[in-house]
Amino acid sequence: MDRTIDLIADIGEGFGAYRMGDDDALLASLTSANVACGFHAGDPRTIEQAVAGCVENGVSIGAHPGFPDLVGFGRREVTSSSEEVRTDVLYQIGALHAFATAAGAPVVHVTPHGRLGNLVVTNRMYAEAVAAAVEAFDPQLILVAQSGELEQVARERGLAFARLGLIDRSYEDDGTLVSRREEGAVLHEPEEIAERTISMVVDGTVTSRNGRTVHVECDTVLLHGDNPGSIRAAGMVRSYLEEAGVVIAPLSAAGCR
Repeated sequence: MDRTIDLIADIGEGFGAYRMGDDDALLASLTSANVACGFHAGDPRTIEQAVAGCVENGVSIGAHPGFPDLVGFGRREVTSSSEEVRTDVLYQIGALHAFATAAGAPVVHVTPHGRLGNLVVTNRMYAEAVAAAVEAFDPQLILVAQSGELEQVARERGLAFARLGLIDRSYEDDGTLVSRREEGAVLHEPEEIAERTISMVVDGTVTSRNGRTVHVECDTVLLHGDNPGSIRAAGMVRSYLEEAGVVIAPLSAAGCR
């Protein structure tokens, strides 16, 4: 089949002496990575190590900016003005860019993290603030999120946008994600995640938690690397996609840039 997809995961989400997930093992299956930029997770050493891992494995590098919420891992909403969101995102992209430049690698995309990532889908103020930061820093960067407000703003501003499918998260009937506060919001079984990926990529659908078929379009699929079984799931997802004849390639190779 003539279908190309990017396989992406969040990395660099430790902080100081604390580690989250096995980035080195995860990177072997990926084509792109979202690197935490210090606000919800990450620090200078962790960012540098994450970038080095991407370069070593030939994985495309993206910024993963979030709310300034280390305690809540960026999953809580921080009341912010449009200007605060714009400058916070700009700051975080710049932090990652410094380490990527030092390693001789480009930053290719920007994916808002956690609660910020949810809000840019449904709230135009947050979407415009994130888009403004990307446009100011480098309008060639690819914005990555679920379809919604940020996609619309990106199209209006002439910015590249890649539609994100979350293969290990449960969906509501309207295509939004089930809140992490609710049971079953995160999927853990590798085989279930891999089968769900094929449904999203090949068939363009996902089954909601209520059993309804929801239409989805995705240019990249995200696997969270901090869950039990993530490494096995990543390998299985890649294997299932290859068996289905799907070409796995970074966003820039897929024509999103």
